[in-house]
Amino acid sequence: MFKDFKKFETTLAGRPLVVETGKMAQLAGGSCLIRYGETEVLCTATMSEKPREGIDFFPMSIDFEEKLYSVGKIPGSFQRREGRPSEKSILSARVIDRPIRPLFPKDMRNDVGIVCTVMSVDPDCLPEITAMIGVSVALSISPIPWAGPISGVSVGLVDGQYVINPTAEQREKSEMAVTVASTDELIAMIEAGANEIDNDTMFEGIMFAHKENRRMVEFIKGIQAEIGKEKVDFPSNDPDPAMFEAVKEFAIDMVKAALDTDDKRVRDERLSPVYTAVHEKFDEEYPEQTEKLDDCLYKLQKYVVRRWLLDEGKRVDGRGIDEMRPLDAQVDLLSRVHGSGMFTRGQTQVLTVTTLGTISEAQELDGIDNETTKRYMHHYNFPSYSVGETKPSRGPGRREIGHGALAERALLPVLPSVEEFPYAIRLVSEVLSSNGSTSQASICGSTLSLMAAGVPIKAPVAGISCGLVTEGDRFMTMVDIQGLEDFFGDMDFKVGGTKKGITAIQMDTKVHGLTPEIVKEAFEKTYAARCKIIDEVMLPVIPEPRKELSKYAPKMLTTHIDPEKIGDVIGKQGKVIQKICAECDCKIDIEDDGSVFIASTDLENAKKALGIIETIANDPEVGAIYKGVVTRLMSFGAFVEIAPGKEGMVHISHLDTKRVERVEDAVNVGDEILVQVLPVDDQGRLNLSRKNALIIMSGGTPEEDDPGSRRPARREGGRDRDRDSRRGDRRR
Repeated sequence: MFKDFKKFETTLAGRPLVVETGKMAQLAGGSCLIRYGETEVLCTATMSEKPREGIDFFPMSIDFEEKLYSVGKIPGSFQRREGRPSEKSILSARVIDRPIRPLFPKDMRNDVGIVCTVMSVDPDCLPEITAMIGVSVALSISPIPWAGPISGVSVGLVDGQYVINPTAEQREKSEMAVTVASTDELIAMIEAGANEIDNDTMFEGIMFAHKENRRMVEFIKGIQAEIGKEKVDFPSNDPDPAMFEAVKEFAIDMVKAALDTDDKRVRDERLSPVYTAVHEKFDEEYPEQTEKLDDCLYKLQKYVVRRWLLDEGKRVDGRGIDEMRPLDAQVDLLSRVHGSGMFTRGQTQVLTVTTLGTISEAQELDGIDNETTKRYMHHYNFPSYSVGETKPSRGPGRREIGHGALAERALLPVLPSVEEFPYAIRLVSEVLSSNGSTSQASICGSTLSLMAAGVPIKAPVAGISCGLVTEGDRFMTMVDIQGLEDFFGDMDFKVGGTKKGITAIQMDTKVHGLTPEIVKEAFEKTYAARCKIIDEVMLPVIPEPRKELSKYAPKMLTTHIDPEKIGDVIGKQGKVIQKICAECDCKIDIEDDGSVFIASTDLENAKKALGIIETIANDPEVGAIYKGVVTRLMSFGAFVEIAPGKEGMVHISHLDTKRVERVEDAVNVGDEILVQVLPVDDQGRLNLSRKNALIIMSGGTPEEDDPGSRRPARREGGRDRDRDSRRGDRRR
């Protein structure tokens, strides 16, 4: 039935990798089912027949579809079906997008749609890595113009050894998680998170992954040679070369004068009359291509910026090649938030706000991996006013999600553990102004915000970007790229980390890839810039995390109780824990292992709740004094509740320092009294003494006494058995 069915097999990191074609999705331009271990992803690539009209970009979309049946789950949503893509699926799509996009023709305007459907997941074989290889196969065998193939692998550092595609168990122990994509010669993409890894170790790990990628590229080339379709032609969208040369000759001096400023607003104001002049000059000469005149001006700006950099070593704003724009750092800009920090680099400015919450406020996840909650959340917002535009806010897009995840990855290694700092942490980075590398500015602003909030981070983290311009074998890199250098350059190499080492990398290119020399130079330049930002800008503003939290932040206390006592603390239908929360104005979370987290804006209230919980969960300490509430009176004494569900009896002889004839003469129901815990009696009952507590509070020492030996038995039949016994003795 499947006459075109083909099966190709190899191994990757010691596990079988199988590519099947010709069986599924045969109407797509290119498709394959790729199996890696027991992870199985259907990858398809399709191109529209005609270009999309009226656009000036290549319209490619990538969907990474997480199907919860792949891990044997039913979706937790109301409809019980997959809804909008999760953040993890969006990030996976971006990781695949970045290495393949530069390999498409830049002047192509046909829509290309790529879909990765995750159908089965083996925790030891990452579906995003599997999908990246599958997409490369699908594009390579399709008629879509593309200069691949590429391959991608993950590399970890476990017990000092590099590991390709580490298993789930190895990923738990790995010091870094680095995804590297490569062509047959160049490094096409890097995405990394690491525990302060030094430059050399990171570089060697990338080269280790690159070597394995080159082997996989040869495997894919073999598939392409056997079953690949002939690539189709497409109508070019580039302007006529003669038109570009005419515009260049007419406007190059005007464009140079307009671009030569460090102020984005001034540059835009200067460029506006240049566009007007070009249209006035050439609209009649090229009546059917007037829209291409703007493309010519864009290409001309790119030409000027690149020639300045390569030939003159000159940057648009007059800086040196490795000089950063003016830097500024501030904290405590907002009054009632738990922590705030703002970082400014030239005309890029980001304000980050920290909010601390209880562990129960951690984000719940419903995805295809083993992660079910996320204690630390980093959200990044990019409003239109930050670039001087007007556009309604429609919520975070893929770019915002990606930049928030990058900042989150950069800061995660320095955050304290939940045992050290029992809080859920949410950071929100608000981009106030954007002219290059806002994601790295958000890392710096977030460090300031965390330190201002009193989060005991291990070390400050800074982020910086490195750009690139290439021409044949020539290349040059520059640190702290601004908008134009990003648009017209060939690379945006973002590195976040401490002075000790790297915590995150995100590398994008507009060319086919980078040589090892370029990667090494980028590491060196970003390290020097990070250290300068930390030492000269951030630490002078706030040298270490604050020792105390904001008065508006919840104060958190923790304890651990016997899991068998959890029911006693919660009480029937939650009545006990609800009573504690109401009485102490606090919030209490209890984990299944007996971990208890108590949060309150008033530390004394939290301490009070902690004491109550420990009293319920543990036997009261003999000799300790508690404040209790009288719950009922008997003729022989009063019952006092020292904690919800924890009640003891004060014998009448221990109700006061003087003789008490009637219990009602000393206490009444509802009274709050201090009591001391006495040794339990032979029946294990809790005995209390108000008399001893009063003596101790007045500075005296109580006499040793054990009212338990005189404690009466419970009333039966409406009578007190001890009282009846005494009456019998008198009659005798």
